Amino acid sequence: MKRLALLNNQFSSVKPFPPDPILSLTIDFKNDKDPRKCNLGVGAYRDNEGKPYVFPIVRKVEADIVNDHTIDKEYLPIDGFDAFNKGARMAIFGWEAPAVNDERIATLQTLSGTGALRVCAEFLNKFKPGAVYVSNPTWGNHQSVFAAAGYTHIREYRYFDKKTKGLDFAGMIADLENAAPGSVVLLHTCAHNPTGVDPTEEQWKKIAEVCKRNSLYPFFDTAY
Repeated sequence: MKRLALLNNQFSSVKPFPPDPILSLTIDFKNDKDPRKCNLGVGAYRDNEGKPYVFPIVRKVEADIVNDHTIDKEYLPIDGFDAFNKGARMAIFGWEAPAVNDERIATLQTLSGTGALRVCAEFLNKFKPGAVYVSNPTWGNHQSVFAAAGYTHIREYRYFDKKTKGLDFAGMIADLENAAPGSVVLLHTCAHNPTGVDPTEEQWKKIAEVCKRNSLYPFFDTAY
């Protein structure tokens, strides 16, 4: 027991990490006894009782995988499962898009969306160090992920207009115009987190023009 206590003391200086504001909200929701409660936190499908809903096709595919004895448990190649990677490209670029088979596109499988962000952040910090710009506001973990990957210059560009509850497009463009050339700009492909406000197609074209003109590297987080 004394030996165990000495080992535990080695981590006495480790401070508890603050609870995740979104996940902790889910815990509060479960503990709330009010029948009128409604969880507007994590974006997930629910049934009429407020419980997680799993689509029947998901259940079917899970059963098919379990019963398919041709599937082995061999290690995957370093870039992941090829069929999964191709499906991801099809979801992003279009099911019939020529880009799906374009050699200019590299696809690799990671552990979760946050894992994908961290892998990309590590890659960019190694080969394209400098500053990274994120929207104000942005997903709570974005800045932490880039900081953990080694970025020391994390800046914000204007995005949400609290008065109109819409996009501060003029402010966004002005900040990107003034961003340090060569910087990484993190953009939400759709369903901007946490505002839900997205640029129009014409605004996306102008954002692309600014990125090209100012030599900015667009980094798209496609969470939805």
